[in-house]
Amino acid sequence: MMYKITCLLVGLVLISGCDLILTEKSTNIQSNENENQNHETPQKMNEEIPVSKTEKINPNYSLEPTLIVSMGDSLTQGVGDSKEHGGYLPYLQKQLETELDLHAVEMINYGIEGNRSVQLLKQLEKEKVRKDIIYADSIVVTIGGNDIMNVFKQHFTNLEMEQFKSAKREYEAVLNQIIDKIRMYNKSVPIYFVGLYNPFSKSFKELYEVDLIISDWNKSGEKIVTQHDSAYYIHIEDLFKNTSEDLLYTEDYFHPNDRGYELIASRIYQGMELYRNGRMTIEASAKGDEKQQ
Repeated sequence: MMYKITCLLVGLVLISGCDLILTEKSTNIQSNENENQNHETPQKMNEEIPVSKTEKINPNYSLEPTLIVSMGDSLTQGVGDSKEHGGYLPYLQKQLETELDLHAVEMINYGIEGNRSVQLLKQLEKEKVRKDIIYADSIVVTIGGNDIMNVFKQHFTNLEMEQFKSAKREYEAVLNQIIDKIRMYNKSVPIYFVGLYNPFSKSFKELYEVDLIISDWNKSGEKIVTQHDSAYYIHIEDLFKNTSEDLLYTEDYFHPNDRGYELIASRIYQGMELYRNGRMTIEASAKGDEKQQ
């Protein structure tokens, strides 16, 4: 079966490329957690889950920093970022501060290289993460790529499409739990889930099964996410597929490079803009109704 042959080739490429990354995973996780422990949570009057602070997107509401909590895998940690400043985070921060003229934007990075969805769910149990989510103005999540990678690693000698479908069902269940857990901590904060992309879409065009897998997982992820209130799915697959630019990190040709992260940040920012504009329209309509009564 062609699926077996081509997926096997991709599996070998993926595993060989990612071995360069995963060999340093334990060190990266430890340093990442140490950095997170050094971050001071803003002081509040109590620990109750507050109403969403999205209103602070307008600087007239408050001079407190707008807090963006990012979590997930290596895309959030920023593997491939030449300056090691956190991948898309500094680009997103700059856009929010300059284009929206915010007083200040604070970015918290809980990304861990190699994280799968089940590991992110476990990470949400940590008290420090919980507190930061409580006070967050927005949540950005990148997760799912390593769930697909895990299928390649476990079955690379006998890959079948059904194995990816089975793993996807497990991913869907965990994704729901992740959103539910975030909602336990903060009932109304907007959540932005960043979709998956195929790093081989340009260099290995003949391996079309990978495109099928990525597209299938993105459709499922979007369906799950958009079933929840104030949760939005950010597609980035097209950024890496329909471009003449080099957007991949040259040491592994898997993770984004600086330009790739810049484009991801712009796409996240666009998603945030759509949310805010829609919210403002709804609020204006509600005020109009009140005047007519």
